Amino acid sequence: MLSVLFLALSLAIDAFAAAICCGANGGGRGLRLRDSLMVGLWFGGFQTGMTLIGGAFGDRLSQYLWRAGQLSAFGLLAFLGLRMVWEALSPQRENSTPRYELRPLPLAALALATSLDALAAGVSLAYLGQALISSSLVIGAVAFLLSVTGGLLGQSAGSRLHQWASLAGGAVLIALGVKILLT
Repeated sequence: MLSVLFLALSLAIDAFAAAICCGANGGGRGLRLRDSLMVGLWFGGFQTGMTLIGGAFGDRLSQYLWRAGQLSAFGLLAFLGLRMVWEALSPQRENSTPRYELRPLPLAALALATSLDALAAGVSLAYLGQALISSSLVIGAVAFLLSVTGGLLGQSAGSRLHQWASLAGGAVLIALGVKILLT
């Protein structure tokens, strides 16, 4: 089970980075604990689900579907990252409302994009004979914990350095997209 824990940590790094971006781009107000918990639930839930899907249907997934998933993840992360950079560089209005809201569609896009590697991990777990359900739950729990932590860390940086944190967060999302595309 120690190997599953290390796998879970390596899979959750992307979710951790994306959660930091969510917290950093909180429009200067940062994330509340409730928001960070929501980010953690989305990311942890997707990591769990994608691991289960990979383990259950991995032998049926074709290379075509995998490549389409990579391209989709790259597109989503690049779009969200570029939007964060654009908003950070746009003139800010006084007393404007927070520019980033935790809405289901952007969160689902980030969660999906950062959990594609969990799909491949699920395939590997199935072939190695690991207990798929318990391994998936460990992977999801680690992603949840790291995502909540990342959201809170991002809040700390974002509330003080919103523009620079948004620029850095956008760059990180773009880099994650490129990483997914290249692997």
